[in-house]
Amino acid sequence: MNFIFISPNFPIRNFKWVEALKGHGINVLAIGDSPHWDLHPRLRNAAREYYFVPDLSDYGKVLEGCRYFERKYGKIHYIESNNEWWLTLDARLRKDLGVTTGFWPEDMDRIKAKSEMKECFRRGGAKTMRFLLVNGPEDIGKALSFAREVGFPVFVKPNVGVGASDSFSLKDEEAVASFLKDPLSETYIMEEYIEGTIVSYDGFCDSKGEVAFRTSDHFPVPVADVVNENVDDMYYTNPFSLPFHDVDREEFDRVGRGVVKAFGIKTRPFHIEFFLLSKDRPGLARAGEFVGLECNMRTPGGYTPDLIDFAHSVSCYEIYADLVAYDENRQDMGKEKYYAFACSRKDVIRYARTQGEIMARYNQNITMMGRYPEHLALAMGDEYYYAKFKTYEEGIAFDRFVRERARD
Repeated sequence: MNFIFISPNFPIRNFKWVEALKGHGINVLAIGDSPHWDLHPRLRNAAREYYFVPDLSDYGKVLEGCRYFERKYGKIHYIESNNEWWLTLDARLRKDLGVTTGFWPEDMDRIKAKSEMKECFRRGGAKTMRFLLVNGPEDIGKALSFAREVGFPVFVKPNVGVGASDSFSLKDEEAVASFLKDPLSETYIMEEYIEGTIVSYDGFCDSKGEVAFRTSDHFPVPVADVVNENVDDMYYTNPFSLPFHDVDREEFDRVGRGVVKAFGIKTRPFHIEFFLLSKDRPGLARAGEFVGLECNMRTPGGYTPDLIDFAHSVSCYEIYADLVAYDENRQDMGKEKYYAFACSRKDVIRYARTQGEIMARYNQNITMMGRYPEHLALAMGDEYYYAKFKTYEEGIAFDRFVRERARD
């Protein structure tokens, strides 16, 4: 089986996917914009061959690399990047090479545009926020009418895109008019504002769209606050076999499975985000209920796949390779489960405890620690500590210990 991996050197830990695929007898052929000398050594050892292109946005050059691999190794069975940025590129390549194990360009709207995602969420059984698409001054009138209907503030973000850096809360009519006074660089989605936190339904499904592995990541600290308010971060992975402390576990699993089916996800990872309401939103949902936010056709970002591994005592990299090679999860899912916490600190904040004090108290729990690379630090913090615990309460205590501020 020939598997073309697009952009295998970014994020840097992509080499783990390549290693797992190789270990299952899959021929991994890599195409990326990193020079050969810059490849992670483990990626260089795991990939059968690497094809360098100076710019992955040059479609002709990337297609040329795929054709080269096709001539040399035969039929291509998979083309994947596991990267939101390259979803459209992956889809175009699949269609041009006749690869049917993934999305084609005609599928992009429902998996890239937040406005189109809402219909899939609804068909899967999830509630969704009311919304409006805006492009600039011509939309001021309808935007103001929408905001008066749902109430201020309203929240705006790019209709197609990932992350929180271009997201804004507009608190009054003046803010709406100011935001739309000039043409926007792209279409934005304006949604009713709800108070709450993000909880995600993450996992992998087989070729029939059945969930083969699932877990849940909980994000008490809004990413927008980490980016825009310069606060530090914490989130945790909660296996479904352990009690949930914020959302109805059975209902969340039922809706999550329905949404996976509605999006038509097959033999790939998914990261589906929901808002968990902290306050009642009349006409939408009550506090403690969840509503659909967006669906990402990849694993959760950063080093979260490793956090999931620590929580489940298995390798999600191996699970994915199982599904590609055998169309089933062959990992031992009966191993002990944990609450796995990821706590980060920022260099600009003074903390009460040193790294040595953290290690002295939690040496038996910490599974991974270090510093995030620059491209992750803005959204996740500078220094991180991953640790696993048998109880949720122990994890919360760990987070308090790590992120407690120093007293002036």
